[in-house]
Amino acid sequence: MAQRRLKQARWVAGACGVALALWFALPFGLRHLEFFRVRRVEIVGLHYLDAAKVIRAAEIAPRASVFDAHEPVAGRLRALPGVAGAKVGSRAPGTLRIELDEDQPVALTPKGDRLAMLNERAEVLPFDPLGAAPDLPVLIGGGRVVAAALAMAKEFDPSLFARIDAAWRVGPDVVFEVGGRWFWFGSTLTAEDIRAVTAVEQALARQGRVDRDLDGRFAGQVVVRKARA
Repeated sequence: MAQRRLKQARWVAGACGVALALWFALPFGLRHLEFFRVRRVEIVGLHYLDAAKVIRAAEIAPRASVFDAHEPVAGRLRALPGVAGAKVGSRAPGTLRIELDEDQPVALTPKGDRLAMLNERAEVLPFDPLGAAPDLPVLIGGGRVVAAALAMAKEFDPSLFARIDAAWRVGPDVVFEVGGRWFWFGSTLTAEDIRAVTAVEQALARQGRVDRDLDGRFAGQVVVRKARA
């Protein structure tokens, strides 16, 4: 009985070994078949970059197979300006799937005779504002500090971010222009700062006092001032 069980265990181990070997060897054999050549490329997450530019950056070989290593392609895509992350997968028989995580623009800024889009690090993105038609605030000055504050506003309160017309820096502080009013914040914007200012804004709106600048630089309070003429 013991010998029989030992033989069964050896047979199962051998079968598993063969299956494992086939699992790893199969892609190497199939990659040379014409049926598994890459004939179609899907790009997911593309909003600002040009698809043709992405395909060129991927450098997919003319006779690439869906079983080829995907990481080299993903690495080339992650090196493309405007790309924050990239994953590459496949779907048999012949589709390569690219998932892009593009840098998110948070502002427009003058650059020569046109506008350029900036990310949260105040880096110019290789996106065409005319083609993408983004509804973004204009960063007048302040660079990285203001861009980071806009990114935080976008994350914490998208509805407020959508109403910001322009943003700049005054000393260490950040000013958002919202419908002709100034919203002041410290250089490190928090969700609580935004909640406090927008709560006061809503209370003033209920009273019909909409022409007020709001200063949220002070812990625990919001200073209300008459907006400039």
